Amino acid sequence: MATPMDVLIVEDEMIIAMDMEALIRDSGHEVVGAVASLQEVEALPDQVSPQLALVDLHLAGGSNGFEVCAHIRERWPQALIIFLTANVSKIPEDFSGAHGVIAKPFSHAGVVNALRYLSEGVFDPPPSVPRPSSLATSEHLRERWTTCA
Repeated sequence: MATPMDVLIVEDEMIIAMDMEALIRDSGHEVVGAVASLQEVEALPDQVSPQLALVDLHLAGGSNGFEVCAHIRERWPQALIIFLTANVSKIPEDFSGAHGVIAKPFSHAGVVNALRYLSEGVFDPPPSVPRPSSLATSEHLRERWTTCA
């Protein structure tokens, strides 16, 4: 099994958030927070320090995933940020600084494989397993793992 990661979920649809929590825990990782908006991310306590953030684009409170991504990059610069969205075409070419995207609807196996790949890359970059087809990665991720190798 891959080394466990601390994962932050930013998703405003409760059913999807609960499903993601169960999937992440069943994969051996720890959920350090499940929130629905930028305001809730900003309110997280200082001891929360995710290694991976799974972020939807459309969020509660009038916020969006791009704002959350910018906040995470500032507050937790080492965290990987993966967008989870049905609106992949809305993600700019530079991924707004995020490291990848998983398209909704997603399969459990696709998310589990992406978690395994990302976990291996967090702790021993670059991953030795092939990138799963469920995960589209940005240049930011390749650059990060190239400089760590």
